[in-house]
Amino acid sequence: MRTLSFLLIGSLIASLMFSCKPSESDMAARLGLPDIPKLLDRHPSIQQGKEWETVQSLYGQYRHELTQKPDALEPKLNLAQLFVNEARITGEHGHYYPGALKMLDDVLAKKPEDKDLLFRTLAIKAGVQLSQHEFSEALVTAKEAIALNPYNAQIYGALVDAHVELGQYEEAVAMADKMVSMRPDLRSYSRVSYLREIHGDVKGAMEAMEMAVSAGYPGQEQTCWALMTLGELYENYGDLKQAEMQYHIILEQRPEYPFAIAALAKLEIEKGNDAEGEKLLKQACNIIPEFGFYEDLARIYKKRGDNAAFEETKKTVLEMLADDVEHGHNMNLEYANFYSELIGDTDKALEYAKNEYERRPENIDVNRVLAALYHKKNDAAKATEHLKKAARTNGAHPELMELKQELAMR
Repeated sequence: MRTLSFLLIGSLIASLMFSCKPSESDMAARLGLPDIPKLLDRHPSIQQGKEWETVQSLYGQYRHELTQKPDALEPKLNLAQLFVNEARITGEHGHYYPGALKMLDDVLAKKPEDKDLLFRTLAIKAGVQLSQHEFSEALVTAKEAIALNPYNAQIYGALVDAHVELGQYEEAVAMADKMVSMRPDLRSYSRVSYLREIHGDVKGAMEAMEMAVSAGYPGQEQTCWALMTLGELYENYGDLKQAEMQYHIILEQRPEYPFAIAALAKLEIEKGNDAEGEKLLKQACNIIPEFGFYEDLARIYKKRGDNAAFEETKKTVLEMLADDVEHGHNMNLEYANFYSELIGDTDKALEYAKNEYERRPENIDVNRVLAALYHKKNDAAKATEHLKKAARTNGAHPELMELKQELAMR
């Protein structure tokens, strides 16, 4: 670090006399330094040895580069990508995604002439917008990027995701075809898998996800994510033994991967081993702040009638959801499912689901949630209306199949 001159130190002390506990942004501004979001410490369980050392080293390098040259664009772009990766690994979405967007918007504000740098900035921004469930905005950003470079496979992945979430499935298939033809790798195979599942080809979805796993490097977060998705496919479609195997493989490659621990917890609960499930969920909760883990804990407490623990956990979940929304993350469906399944407030759940329907009326998942909620309210006409839209891709999702059966019996 540079040594501050006595004059600058004196000036800083004088300014602090008129401010109580200034923020880091204020401090940076007073020192004429760039305002760079913090790198949060990882929980020891997910530091992964040299991986965490590398992340800290890179963060320090990019921060130093900006200290030396505050208008430099490449370090801001690199920080944004680093923040995106940390968000995935640590679950600290409320901190890292806004931080990434700040860096990216700083780059875009400079209107860079370097087309490659501009393309990469837009591509990363589209990914962040997708992660925050701003799907229409992500589609616009991805299209801006592809106009600069139509030969990059990564940007087609963003287009696949945006089209899927907006219910534009034919467009999603076309983009996935382009992506996999350009670069058959973990990212492209995983999108092929999801599209096959959406269209009812469960076996083909599993095969494609197995190809995604094989294309990844063992132990990397992306590979573990692919294994998780493969395990969830097995679990959702009834092969619990294979699902459990995938989750254990993850933990062999990346010990204490919280999503695998939470997945094993759910399997224990399905076996009737609630105590073991609770233990595993608490372990996962201690590693990263993932609201889904707390939701599953709340289900256990509600099931056994532990009202005090349920109310405390419910409060935690609502606080986490509110924090996500405050930091730009759309959580309509998460709220809808929470109010429906755990609170038993169908009207409140319906309010959130209808808000999401206004944003993306063609999405099959949104319509499936609405069909289930109207079914709970005994509104068969509305439930059938949304069920038809939810079933238009001939998917075989278990909840969809169950709804079809229940409504057919009415």
